[in-house]
Amino acid sequence: MGDSLAAIIMGSSSDWPLVKKAADTFDALGVKYDARVMSAHRTPDALREYVKSARAAGVKVFIGAAGKAAHLPGVIASYTSAPVIGLPIKSSALDGMDALLSMAQMPPGVPVATVAIDGAENAALLAAQILALSDSALSDKLERHRQSMARAVEKSDMDLRSSLHGEKT
Repeated sequence: MGDSLAAIIMGSSSDWPLVKKAADTFDALGVKYDARVMSAHRTPDALREYVKSARAAGVKVFIGAAGKAAHLPGVIASYTSAPVIGLPIKSSALDGMDALLSMAQMPPGVPVATVAIDGAENAALLAAQILALSDSALSDKLERHRQSMARAVEKSDMDLRSSLHGEKT
């Protein structure tokens, strides 16, 4: 944990291939993070202890990734007043809708911000935006990231126009 500003907690190691997109986004932005596999149901005591110790060690935002009933983000939120972002994983016969709804329908007083099903990159970007409220260097990196995305779309448009109409780019 050390000097991590964000924590990514997933309910199963099988979630890592998708959740790694959040970690990769943090790496690209230079956000220090910790990643763990913990269960709201099978390791509730360890989860509670981790969330409490992570906050004490300086973690400012949590991402909870889970599929099916997806109680993990809500349980994380019950242990901290820090922002919690739910990342619903498409892992059941309901294509992730069960996870999405269980995260989005939190009771009053225990909010969980929720991104799209399998929206790992957006979970990390939202966490980074929260952290950037008190970090101007990170805010600048996020702005450059948006500019880079805009340039990529503009290039795709120019390439398409060129291939359709023989326009020079």
